[in-house]
Amino acid sequence: MSAEENKAIARRIMNEVMNDGRLDVADELIAPSWVDHDPANPPDFPGGPDAFKQLATMYRAAFPDMEMTVEDMVAEGDLVVTRWSARGTHEGELMGVPPTGKQVTVTGIGIDRIAGGKIAESWGNWDTLGLLTQVGAIPELAQA
Repeated sequence: MSAEENKAIARRIMNEVMNDGRLDVADELIAPSWVDHDPANPPDFPGGPDAFKQLATMYRAAFPDMEMTVEDMVAEGDLVVTRWSARGTHEGELMGVPPTGKQVTVTGIGIDRIAGGKIAESWGNWDTLGLLTQVGAIPELAQA
């Protein structure tokens, strides 16, 4: 597949699944053997489309108005790198943290490996500490 076709797949996952909540699209675009290397996931996190839908459902329940935006996207070979931002209101439980009604903004970078027209592997690094601080799960850092 071309770099542009691979970028379109990564963009669709963000727009159609994460933003629009169309979980069925994950079945089309996530490989059955998909592995997510996001360090924020528990060590026993499963793979495949159902696991991706589980993540999308968790974040969309916590932030029903969530909107992810592609800030930059670069593709080479079978890899797509996406720098993204996300905004939303914390209106549902998130990893045991009750809803706070707070507006949050988070940024991150993801790398997806595309094989056979599907995302086969993902690596993510995003501001987990910033998100948890914004919803009050971690006290504000002391200011000098």
